[in-house]
Amino acid sequence: MAVAWKTRQERGNRRLIRLMAWVAESLGRPVARALLIPVCLYYLCRSGEANQTLRQYYLRAQGRSPGWQGLFHHYYWFGSTILDRVYFLRGRFGLFDIRVNGLDTLTRALSLGRGCLLLGSHLGSFEVVRAMGVSREELDIKVLMDEQNAPLMRAFSHEMNPVVADSVLQVGGIDNMLRVRECLEGGGIVGIMGDRLMSHDQAVRCNFLGSDAPFPTGSIRLAHAVRTPVVMFFGLYRGNNRYDVQLELLSEEIRLSSERREDDIRRWTQQYADRLAHYSRNATDNWFNFYDFWQDTP
Repeated sequence: MAVAWKTRQERGNRRLIRLMAWVAESLGRPVARALLIPVCLYYLCRSGEANQTLRQYYLRAQGRSPGWQGLFHHYYWFGSTILDRVYFLRGRFGLFDIRVNGLDTLTRALSLGRGCLLLGSHLGSFEVVRAMGVSREELDIKVLMDEQNAPLMRAFSHEMNPVVADSVLQVGGIDNMLRVRECLEGGGIVGIMGDRLMSHDQAVRCNFLGSDAPFPTGSIRLAHAVRTPVVMFFGLYRGNNRYDVQLELLSEEIRLSSERREDDIRRWTQQYADRLAHYSRNATDNWFNFYDFWQDTP
């Protein structure tokens, strides 16, 4: 059975994406954000299943179900982070108030000389990870993800900034894994999503917001294989032009014992799920998994 998120078709169209990018660059961010209002209203009215899953998520995270206004706010927050990719891809980080908490954690991890895995999620914006590399141009940053289900956004990224787009590596394939190892051996950073399941046979169920949910095990297995520090990353959108980046150490080195390998994987993954739950409660409107995260079972 297919993983749930892979069955969802990418929303939007190339012309609309290009129009919004043109407005953002030519007329400015305030005008582009105003145009998000009718776009978000459209998706609010046309996304019945996603609305229902969001309501269930809010019940788990906040103990309440949002009304139409709350759902619109959620779509608007999501649309805002997508819009801001235009500026991030162009390197215009000066437009934003990006507050990084825990940068010393990342610095210490990199000082070990083994590179670093940056474990992110679909809570908030992963794109702001590049903001940390702007002042350190010598730092190699790669992002390992599955873009097969988002051809429009992949093409858009290449149009806006081919260099940044080429730093995204497709999950799977020997060549890309060699590039991952090369990046880490050179002291660079490899970002990976810790909440997006690729296949059911590489999943472990962890407690997340009060119920069991499937989490991918690939990031923990990769960390064990490359023996590199793992730093958790949460880029939370706080409204207007502000982002709060939270960096927390998961481990300086993850080792999986041969006798208790699966137990070790579950333990490390649960630690990540616990922190994801913490920030989900703290920034509930930043949750951008628009499917039933808990019911993704084979």
